[in-house]
This record gives sequence, C-alpha cells and structure tokens, in this order.
Amino acid sequence: MTDATDKTYRKIKDLPLEEEVAPGSPLCAGCGGLEGLRLAEKVLGHNVVYSNAAGCFTLMSIFPFNPLRGSWLYTTMSAPTATSQGIRDALDIRKNKYGMPESEDLQVMVIAGDGSTYDMGLSPTSAAIHRKLDFIYFCYDNQGYGNTGFQLSASSPYGSHTQTAPPALEHPAGAEQESKDIFEIWKAHNPVYLATVTPREPVDLANKFAKAKTLKGPRLFICLAPCPTGWGFDPSLMHQIAKLAVDTGIFPVREYFEGKVTHTKIPRKRVPVEKYLELQQRFRHLFEPKRQDEIIAHIQQKVDDYWKPYE
Repeated sequence: MTDATDKTYRKIKDLPLEEEVAPGSPLCAGCGGLEGLRLAEKVLGHNVVYSNAAGCFTLMSIFPFNPLRGSWLYTTMSAPTATSQGIRDALDIRKNKYGMPESEDLQVMVIAGDGSTYDMGLSPTSAAIHRKLDFIYFCYDNQGYGNTGFQLSASSPYGSHTQTAPPALEHPAGAEQESKDIFEIWKAHNPVYLATVTPREPVDLANKFAKAKTLKGPRLFICLAPCPTGWGFDPSLMHQIAKLAVDTGIFPVREYFEGKVTHTKIPRKRVPVEKYLELQQRFRHLFEPKRQDEIIAHIQQKVDDYWKPYE
C-alpha cells in the first residue's frame, strides 16, 4: 500500500490469515472489543508495543501469560498515552542517536476503555494529540466502567441501566445524561487520522488500520465494543447487536482524514432504534413492565437529527 487513501481489502477473505492474538484470552466470551483488536492486529502485525490502561483488557495479559505477539505494558487509567510518549521518545532516541535500524522500530499503540478515554486519561491524550505524538490509540468502547461492575461512564448512552444509574421512579430513564462525543472532541485537535470501527464491519476496520499504518502522528480509533456482561445479552448475539448499532444509525461508522469527515458505511434504510435496544438487558426497563415510548422516541430523535444532513 503506497497511497494512504488506497483501499487494501475488498472482501473478508482478503484479510491476513495470520493471527496476532492467540485464542484462549481470559476476556469475556463475545467481547466486541477483543474482536475489534484481533482484526486490527491482523493488519498491524506483531511489531507493536502496547500501553494498556487499567480496565477490562487488563485481564488480557497476566504474567506469565500474554496472548499478544507484541510487548505489553500495564498502566494506570490516566497514564497510557503518557506512557506511549515515553516509549516513542526512547525509540526515536535509539534511531536518531544510536542508529537503530528502521526494521527494529515499533508501532506504539494505546489500548484503553471508555473510562480512561472519555474521563481519566483525556487530558494527557489531548496534550499528546496537540504535540502530534506518533502513536495509535485504540479505544474499546463498551459504554461503562466494565471491569468494576459496569458503572456509569461519560460514554454510557441516555436511557441505559448502569450500576450507578439504575432506573427508578424518580429517574425512569436510568442514565439521564447524553454520552460525551469523543469523536468531535478528538477531531477538534486535528489529528492525523481518526475513525470509528466495529467488529461487524471487518473489511472497513481493516482498511482503516491499513491506512493508519502508513501515516505518522496521532491516529485514533473508537471501536464499538458490545459487552455481554454489561449490556446483558447472550455472547452469541454480539455480531447481531454490533450490526444493529450500524443499521439503526446509533453508531456512525466514519473517519476524519485531511480535514474531512467521511461516513464509510451509511445505512440504506435505517432500522428503528428499538430493534437494537430490545435485545439488551440494560434497556429492558424501557419495554417492561411498561413501555416508555417517550424515552425511546427521544433516543430515536437524537439519531434522526444526526443523520438528517446526510440523508
């Protein structure tokens, strides 16, 4: 791939066969974030060093076991991007001062959940993007603090049930704030590359990581991570729920590159949002014991308002 705008993969069978993430990870069955990372690593290869924020993926690499072929560093929730800067600086010093060959250079990749990304780690990430640090950022967004019981996060959607925002008589919606728009916040920093991806669109995901691999500077990914334990669904439904997130328009699949936002997957005919909501335990209170049409309509209206300029 010589041009960052070229499409590398056309079909699923075109994706690399080699696996960079070994089977048997201790993460939950049906984890959408793990599937997204697995597909990304097929493109990036094993020449990667990971800076992992405390969160669900902390369980992925527990000494002495590591399912990844690259190196793994575990950090606090606020520090993965700062850690990645230290790694990047060390690699650059070795290259520029001590003659380390280009073949020994590594891609530096932050792995963080929405708790670190949207909340505790946002400030150092903002500074790193502003300084044009050369790194890849992979946010597995399961829309809650999943590793500690699935509490409310800045990514939790309006109307969802979390451990710290349960539906009640005084608060029938459960979570009552709108989720933070991290795509627009990151976009305002004018990074080299920014994209949303989902495990249900593997070719789109692979092409975006292939494009990012050819670039230098901050390259940022938000991966929808359907979570069987936090969202409340059977692991076998992960891909169906990820597909409905795209088909309903709740999760726009898009990229920001060279100052322009492009939707790489536009639903031909959007499915009503309730088809996505009704499969998840975290939205069950919107349908039982009494259907809450006003809240469902509010969620639908937000989606309609987003897509109106593009339809």
